Amino acid sequence: MEKLNLRNYTLEELETLILSLDEPKYRAEQIFHWITCREATDFDQMTNLPKGLRTKLSTHFSLELPEVIEKISDTEGTTKFALRLRDGEIIETVVIPERDHYTLCVSTQVGCAMGCKFCLTAKGGFKRNLEVYEILAQVVIGRLYLKEKGSVLPLRNIVFMGMGEPLANYENLIKVLKILAHPLGFNFSKKRLTISTVGLVKEIRKLAIDFPTALAVSLHAPNDELRKNLIPVAKKYLLKELLEVIKTFPRVKNGRTTIEYILLKDVNDSLQHAKELVKLFKGLPIKINLIPYNPHPELPFERPDEKQVERFQRFLLDHAILTTVRKSKGLEISAACGQLKRRLSTNAIYLQ
Repeated sequence: MEKLNLRNYTLEELETLILSLDEPKYRAEQIFHWITCREATDFDQMTNLPKGLRTKLSTHFSLELPEVIEKISDTEGTTKFALRLRDGEIIETVVIPERDHYTLCVSTQVGCAMGCKFCLTAKGGFKRNLEVYEILAQVVIGRLYLKEKGSVLPLRNIVFMGMGEPLANYENLIKVLKILAHPLGFNFSKKRLTISTVGLVKEIRKLAIDFPTALAVSLHAPNDELRKNLIPVAKKYLLKELLEVIKTFPRVKNGRTTIEYILLKDVNDSLQHAKELVKLFKGLPIKINLIPYNPHPELPFERPDEKQVERFQRFLLDHAILTTVRKSKGLEISAACGQLKRRLSTNAIYLQ
């Protein structure tokens, strides 16, 4: 019989579990601490638990992590992991170095069903949602990797921008967020947890109630006609409805909602498109994050030149729209935005 992975449990669920094992309730906090911020991978590591309890846990439960079948870094230190799951499916997660911390880009699904025309992940199709422990395992693997390399900088930010649409795996996502933010566990600040969505309006409304955190909306077009062409789900949710939910979404500690905008050469990068963005967002508490397209031979789009990117940004800034340009970290190892893809091969080589 397959053992249940203990990382699937919230602290409250662990408390119920521990009581069912005729153990004192406070043991749940100890276990929760070990499987989150202590990154335990074996029950014998839990030295403050009685040996009998450790035996009970190891008999019925698992702390198994996905198998790292590939690890590859670029010259700037961005590191991509290919992880084989228990059923043989493969996902990718990326550790990204910043000035004073690290960011982890986490996947929430095997593949993606959104079908965005410019995204390599979409070409791999959709297989299934990730379970809670499979999402949290990426965080554990990232933290263990930084410990092993002796990094003095913390893993401070988690961005749900890897494979899949996070809000399409809603129930598991909320559970993951609560575990990541729990003060007795990973203890991530809510403002350091960013959900990136193509604009599932119904789920954004639910998120605002269940777990308001940092929100990034993948817009990529300033009008419905172009957006429907690039992002199929836009046929269901028009910009007017999406703008309303952006306006009302709670801002974490007076932060701004991020509007992600991939610049595609001769598709959505003209000054006319910039003018339409100004009309949409003038006066709203948002930040536009321009992402020059990361090209791939399997996709037909091209990256605009730097001068066009600068012109586009300058126009927005001149019209009082806070605008940044994202540096494409991980481009040389296909770990940049839109480049993660479910691999069909299961015999990849683990790279030291």
